[in-house]
Amino acid sequence: MNLSLMSLEISVVVLGIVVLLADLWMPAERKRMLGYAAAAALGLLFVNTFVGQCSCNSDGTTAGGMFIQDAFSGFFKRFFLLAAALVLVLAVEFSDRIAAGVSEYYSLIIFALAGMLFAASANDFTMLFVSIELITITFYVLTIFTRGKVTSLEAGVKYLILGALSSAFMIYGIALVWGTTGKFNFNELAAVSSQFAENKLFLFGVLFILVGLGFKIAAFPFQMWTPDVYQGAPTPTAAFLAVGSKAAGFVLLLRFLFVAIPSVTAHWDKLLIIVSAITILYGNLCAIPQRNLKRLLGYSSIAHAGYLLLGVAALTGAGQAAVLYYLGGYLFTTLAAFAVIAIAMRHLDSEDIGGLAGLHQRSPLLAATLTIAMVSLAGIPPLAGFFGKFLLLKAVIEQGATNHGYYCLAFTALVGVVISLYYYFGVVRAIYFSKETPDAPPITMSLPAKLVIVICLAGMFYLGLFPSKMLNLASEATFALGLIAR
Repeated sequence: MNLSLMSLEISVVVLGIVVLLADLWMPAERKRMLGYAAAAALGLLFVNTFVGQCSCNSDGTTAGGMFIQDAFSGFFKRFFLLAAALVLVLAVEFSDRIAAGVSEYYSLIIFALAGMLFAASANDFTMLFVSIELITITFYVLTIFTRGKVTSLEAGVKYLILGALSSAFMIYGIALVWGTTGKFNFNELAAVSSQFAENKLFLFGVLFILVGLGFKIAAFPFQMWTPDVYQGAPTPTAAFLAVGSKAAGFVLLLRFLFVAIPSVTAHWDKLLIIVSAITILYGNLCAIPQRNLKRLLGYSSIAHAGYLLLGVAALTGAGQAAVLYYLGGYLFTTLAAFAVIAIAMRHLDSEDIGGLAGLHQRSPLLAATLTIAMVSLAGIPPLAGFFGKFLLLKAVIEQGATNHGYYCLAFTALVGVVISLYYYFGVVRAIYFSKETPDAPPITMSLPAKLVIVICLAGMFYLGLFPSKMLNLASEATFALGLIAR
């Protein structure tokens, strides 16, 4: 077995263990610094993927073909490393609200990252299930970590029950697919999947696997856990769920649909269109009455899962590249919003939108950051969110000639964008135009927290103004999948 291809995953697992062991000898007052050290280590690993002899820069398979390294997995591994490094800094800022076990909190974020890295290279049902369970189980603990809060306990229990149910669907689906085809490996399954395109047991197995993956990406009708978990979970956990867990779900979804069963996926365009449209409408409509900012972002996350499914439903390489580009912009935009919540609202008992009143006076930087994040999420130029939605809609409209349902899907997406303007700009209105401005002291930020804010702002503007580099990387990554074209 070629372990060199897994060198990045092994390094991340070792880092998580080192953080746990360092907790045994480090004085309590210095344990906070472990988060910064872990974030710096992940930052170095991220940089090494571009300039060093990292496994991300090699192609090949190992572990009997279960683990594959290619441009597609490399794209997502860089995505996950950057997201985890930024989330760890937010975790340090949030650490004063964690009663005990802050080092364990850091290490669990790193172990969740390890699961995401393995998911990016999953080329077999065994690796798919193991990686997704590593991600999910660590998030069970991360969600319930502030166990002194009733909302956190409630969120953890809901996530545990529904997560276990989705895992049951997935493992049953895998059993049905293996039972009918005798294949676990995606490449081997692709070679025979067309022979079972009419086999009902096989199709039910595929459908059950999609149920499990639909839970991870928060797509309708498997989205019911999202707002409650986002609201009750610690802010860094919710941020990593919104970015890392969703992206892990999409990397597995893309590999499964377009590598393992491309001949079946080609006939499921109508199902993908319907799921995408309903997910967009559900997320946007349910976000309108929300007053809790994290809960609003939870429903927003559902809507964005629907937008991302536009690219999946298009069934083209351009659509898949648009998904990867959109995820890149979504990373910076969503982490910017959660960073403001973690910093500006950490001393409040709730995350009510009304708590943002006067933020532009207490911290002009945080107020501007949250405003820009909301504008990008709404899809207003010249930010990353606009160009991402443009690429997704373009991919869908191009398919309208073959299936007029794509035109309906594009119209639904545009309606969703219009609806989202109301609640996103409601947040902006609370920041700058609230009638009740509390007399509160200015907000102070650490240098690492400012760095996270600057990175997110730079990412949103760079991807919006200069999208070609990111789009080229996304296109190269999806080309490695050998995506089907219509």
